[in-house]
Amino acid sequence: MVTPFTKNDEVDFNALETVVNNQVKGGMDYLIALGTTAEAHVLCEEEKSDIVKLVKEKSSGLPVVVGIGGNDTRKMLKEIDKFDFSGVSGILAVTPYYNRPSQAGMLLHYAAISKASPVPIILYNVPSRTGVNIEAETISRLAWENKNIVAIKDAAGNLSQVTKTNKNIPEHFSVISGDDAMALPIISLGGQGVISVVANALPEKLSSLIHLALKGKFAESLELHNELFDLIGLLFKEGNPGGIKALLHCMGIVENQLRLPLYRISEGTYNEIKEAYLKLK
Repeated sequence: MVTPFTKNDEVDFNALETVVNNQVKGGMDYLIALGTTAEAHVLCEEEKSDIVKLVKEKSSGLPVVVGIGGNDTRKMLKEIDKFDFSGVSGILAVTPYYNRPSQAGMLLHYAAISKASPVPIILYNVPSRTGVNIEAETISRLAWENKNIVAIKDAAGNLSQVTKTNKNIPEHFSVISGDDAMALPIISLGGQGVISVVANALPEKLSSLIHLALKGKFAESLELHNELFDLIGLLFKEGNPGGIKALLHCMGIVENQLRLPLYRISEGTYNEIKEAYLKLK
């Protein structure tokens, strides 16, 4: 989920509550706070704590997953140790960024997190942001050797890797798309859903798309995929979460406000997003 900000650059908790309520009503299976789309890296610890508290309070019983990631394993372990996991069902843990560890380094990094975490862990593979890819063999080893590593959010954009991963994972482990446009193809290869950006604004449509696909109703799911496809592309035209915040602003839900170094998208792209949204059925 996004983190809405006021025009004074404060967290807009009223708008966040609206986003959460829309997610719950829109058919989401679980909620994710403090992920990439939430601009988590520009939030202070107090803001993060208050955001998680609100999400838990307004979740209406849906599981809540919290983004806890970094490129310093010792720092992550300390963060996990002091974190209040009451009401939290899992961690979304991004691959270490910038220092670009080897596959052996990532195995040890995630094994340490697995040992420390009291809740299940979703790996997050997003090479375009981190500069490093968790290879299929590494994913498989992590899944087999660490029972509380239960899924991967895959935003690598590589269907060959998705196939290799799905062939060699235990039954308890799920591959989840980290890209709205790739959700349907990944489900067709055995994936189990999507951690979505567009669902911030259109939860009902996204939920229907995914649940139809998971039931094997691919023709109906494809109709929704095609309906949303152009809009999804525009949301990422100038980067995430600038696009989704623009769409939510068009809908009157949040201010079109990001925290530096991120900045709102151009007026031209904003208008393209608005036009695509108004064309939806």
